[in-house]
Amino acid sequence: MLLTIINPNTTESMTTTIGKCASQVTGPGTVVHAVTPAMGPASIESHYDEALAVPGVLAEIAAGEQAGSDGYVIACFGDPGLDAARELARGPVVGIAEAAMRTACYLGRGFSVVTTLGRTAGRARDLAETYGAGRFLRTVRACDIPVLELEDPASDARRVITEECRRAVVEDAADAVVLGCAGMADLAALISAEIGVPVIDGVAAAARTVETLVALGLRTGKLGEFAAPPAKPYTGALSDFQMHRPDIC
Repeated sequence: MLLTIINPNTTESMTTTIGKCASQVTGPGTVVHAVTPAMGPASIESHYDEALAVPGVLAEIAAGEQAGSDGYVIACFGDPGLDAARELARGPVVGIAEAAMRTACYLGRGFSVVTTLGRTAGRARDLAETYGAGRFLRTVRACDIPVLELEDPASDARRVITEECRRAVVEDAADAVVLGCAGMADLAALISAEIGVPVIDGVAAAARTVETLVALGLRTGKLGEFAAPPAKPYTGALSDFQMHRPDIC
């Protein structure tokens, strides 16, 4: 099985971390291919960043289709371009916020999300409602740590994130904590051991979800909304994208 993990930002070191975390949880028959788009923002911390990350994500879906990928993970907690990616891909596509939140719902009465910047909290709440997890969501807690600071070995990010997760357990009565950034993927097990509740990394949850769907022979339904998009010209900087839609979906 070939599983493509797309880091929607262009920071290669984060892609490496994401790929390692996915490889640690997938089965021996699964090849994890972690990719960085050729275009897009260095980190995703706003609606603007998220919108401009989507073309790069879709280009990687198109490349994955050419390479024969069986399924995809979109490794950014805003799940940018998820619906459009499902139109393009033959196999299943899962976002890390979607996978993490739905996993958390199996583990208790409620969960909290611990994320990076406060300005992203509204997006996390919206996604919880979209994915049917709104009634399980206790709160969204921000650490006010820029995404790229997670890559800095001298940063105090791990301690700050751990303490915010601990507060989620004590103050929110959260039975589980969801880490709200793919750049936190390598912290989940360490934090869980310290605070005593499940801490969910969406990269791992999404990778295993896609792996299971592929093993079951399941893929996105293609008779309605997620059929391949209609052929039409695209202009300007997007002119190449009219060639990025496989008609065999």
